[in-house]
Amino acid sequence: MTEFRPSSFQILPAVIKNLLILNGLFFLAQNTVGRELINMEDLFALHTWQSPLFRPWQFITHMFMHGNLGHIFGNMFALWMFGSILENLWGPKRFLTFYLVCGLGAALCHMIVLYFENEHIISAFNSLDAISQAEYRERFYMKLNEATLGASGAVFGCLVAFGYLFPNTKIYIYFFIPLKAKWFVLLYAGFELSMAISNSAGDNVAHVAHLGGALVGFLLVYFWNKKNRSNFY
Repeated sequence: MTEFRPSSFQILPAVIKNLLILNGLFFLAQNTVGRELINMEDLFALHTWQSPLFRPWQFITHMFMHGNLGHIFGNMFALWMFGSILENLWGPKRFLTFYLVCGLGAALCHMIVLYFENEHIISAFNSLDAISQAEYRERFYMKLNEATLGASGAVFGCLVAFGYLFPNTKIYIYFFIPLKAKWFVLLYAGFELSMAISNSAGDNVAHVAHLGGALVGFLLVYFWNKKNRSNFY
């Protein structure tokens, strides 16, 4: 197996470093001023088009918002682990383009699913009489204004790109179990697809966004690498 040895490898390349800093600053703001002065989730997390809280910039800003420490740590660790190799391979401009487009694609797929899910809720609510609407109004708007946040869609795009370009590179699950990248990506994608289809009650993970980021990431890396099909590591 050929090893990946770029001419100038950086453990923490420029775009990755700045993405880590930005995500950290957003998370810090969420847990300081975001709790006292403004509701940052209302402003910067992604909301469905039907919500009065939706703003166009949320397609970008939601990628820098996270729900808790475990959420941001998992995403940032995966971003560094896979994204740093991609940035070293592609350079900062192409990697940043890839990362943002994957995040936007993930958000768009998620928004389409949310639109159809919420249409049923809106129709059911509008069919109620005034007394019933008053009874369910708070629950209705709480559902309609649910926020989606996190870099997972963009990070999943990075994971798929890594698996496509370096299919035989071993990833160590829980630092002990070796698994080739191609199998890891396929198993993870299969798990996300099964969870998206089952749509279990209480599952607040945006599985469709993960799959959307994966699909966009695959399409981008496939067409970018179309003329260089022989160099798989």
